[in-house]
Amino acid sequence: MARKRGTVLLAMSGGVDSSVAAAILQKRGFEVVGVTMQIWQESHPDPRHGGCCSLGAVEDARRVARRLGIPHYVLNFRRVFADTVIRDFIHEYRRGRTPNPCVQCNRFVKFDALLRKADELGCDYIATGHYARTRYNPHTGRYNLLRAVNKDKDQSYVLYMLSQEQLRRVIFPLGTMPSKDEVRRFAAELGLWTANKPDSQEICFVAHAGGYHQFLREVTPDAFTPGEIRDKHGRVLGTHQGIAMYTIGQRRRLGINTGGKPLFVLRIIPEENAIIVGDEADLYEREMIVGDVEWSSIPYLEKPLRVMAKIRYNAPMARATLYPLDDPRRVHVVFDEPVRAITPGQFGVFYRGETVVGGGVIETPHATNPDAETTDRAVRRALQIVQPFLLEGAEI
Repeated sequence: MARKRGTVLLAMSGGVDSSVAAAILQKRGFEVVGVTMQIWQESHPDPRHGGCCSLGAVEDARRVARRLGIPHYVLNFRRVFADTVIRDFIHEYRRGRTPNPCVQCNRFVKFDALLRKADELGCDYIATGHYARTRYNPHTGRYNLLRAVNKDKDQSYVLYMLSQEQLRRVIFPLGTMPSKDEVRRFAAELGLWTANKPDSQEICFVAHAGGYHQFLREVTPDAFTPGEIRDKHGRVLGTHQGIAMYTIGQRRRLGINTGGKPLFVLRIIPEENAIIVGDEADLYEREMIVGDVEWSSIPYLEKPLRVMAKIRYNAPMARATLYPLDDPRRVHVVFDEPVRAITPGQFGVFYRGETVVGGGVIETPHATNPDAETTDRAVRRALQIVQPFLLEGAEI
């Protein structure tokens, strides 16, 4: 009997990607333990369309585990999810910013909490179905995060914050797969039911509430207080329906008469409860400040560094130079050419070739923080709303 290469704790979402990841790990000689992280429960009755936290997803993961002959467990990560991902989601919208909860979920739940659980269970590695790669650099002594071979599915942008310990112990079996079609073909050859399952699109914890606007209305109604829509010269053009309804670059559903002239959201000012609109040309900027930076391929930024930068998950790469600031966790980014709709709350991620250099949160100039007590109340309300939808599982 072949000697096992180690034990891997694999996050199984019930989708085709994590299903194939499990099979690949088995073929490589690893002992695989599957876990589905129960954080939130969708109410959609059709399991084919359930998100990564739905009842259907849990059952799909169990079916795959049975097919492959691996153990499968459901873990209740409700508390850590609420205290980190949901809190940040609410807090950012109340600041007039546009968050990416999937990045925060990766940071605090899918990797941090999963690695701690792996240690408790005595597992050597963790794994997910993300499209990314890792590689050890003997010249720097650091573990690098690299883009996936399949650039159309590459998810390194949402993984930039992984620590050296996490990169050392994580395995991304799909990082070298050339296409999603090949992933599905592999699943079909193995007889996995998930081979033709559609990819999940909706944010898991807002799907049951009718979308993120309705979710936010229920938990933080103050973010939907009407206020002024102004042009960049300060002229009042109309009334908005709450700052949480808008994002930088938005054109539709502004609720004002533009006289046929297209206007776009340029800035959100939460302390004045105001939305600033203007021409599309006004959306283009060459500079931004990125905070809460996590460096990956380098320990810190010593001097200006040429990079390719992404300002959103689906944004194209743009040439830029990073300039260090006095605070090592903040960086000044200057683009070679103006880029469209730099959005506070989204993440700026930097690359050198295939390698992730680091990344952080795009800051709002002169922003003020909403009071923590109101955010706490909103998080408690969110937990009350979701309580009927939660599944039982092992609390961590």
